[in-house]
Amino acid sequence: MLGRRLLAPLAALVMLTACGTDQAAGPSAEKSLILATTTSTQDSGLLDELLPAFTAETGWQVKPLAVGSGQAIELGRRGEADVLLVHSPAAEEKFVAEGTAGQRRLVMHNDFVLVGPSADPAGIRGVPAAQAMQKIAAAQAGFVSRGDESGTHAREKQLWQQQPSGSWYRSTGQGMGATLRVASETSAYTLTDRATYLAQKSSLALEILNEGGKALLNIYHVIEMTKRAGERVQPDGAKAFADWMVAPRAQEMIGRFGVAQSGQPLFAADAGKDEASLGS
Repeated sequence: MLGRRLLAPLAALVMLTACGTDQAAGPSAEKSLILATTTSTQDSGLLDELLPAFTAETGWQVKPLAVGSGQAIELGRRGEADVLLVHSPAAEEKFVAEGTAGQRRLVMHNDFVLVGPSADPAGIRGVPAAQAMQKIAAAQAGFVSRGDESGTHAREKQLWQQQPSGSWYRSTGQGMGATLRVASETSAYTLTDRATYLAQKSSLALEILNEGGKALLNIYHVIEMTKRAGERVQPDGAKAFADWMVAPRAQEMIGRFGVAQSGQPLFAADAGKDEASLGS
């Protein structure tokens, strides 16, 4: 009997240890969540501002995975992320309709801009964005694409009338910061979110040559994942992050982010707004 009484707590300890190991191997450990997000939120420096404040206020640690929006959505689909912060609306809507995600909420927006060498060999200044893309193609002026199924790449593909080909068009398969550097080094055009461009402007030989209009609007949403995507998803952490992102504290931080460095905000805070009115 004594041996049985000693073995019972030992067995319980082994089970607890095993459970803890299994949970740590999953996408999120207790009070630690995985955020799958676009590279623009990292390359612009926004995550460096927001995540420490979120952790300080809620106790949740965040592991960010900065990938293209398409990859971020795929991580959510596989139950390998707890919450998403992405900017590819058509892909997001299709994903949410599948039924494994929870709430999708408007967080912020900025815009896409076409940047390139100051000489502007394709002459894209001051024309509508789609026309600017056709002028680049007609001139076969160098263009660098992310080519990574990100939100930026999705918008680029919408702007082309047909997928370009030829030596003048190249894909990096990388994030926005790396793609901007390649475009700068090769005196080529690229499509970028304004925030990442402004954050890295001082190191780039690129200018904003084309901007404005709803075609270049860049809208970000936060999407909570649920256990329908996988048992290891932590919906409590997802909801905590999503709630915090649309609350006044985070919205105020988003609205002033970049002012000190760039002289202008890099994002507009949009929680609670009518999305159809953005950019008008």
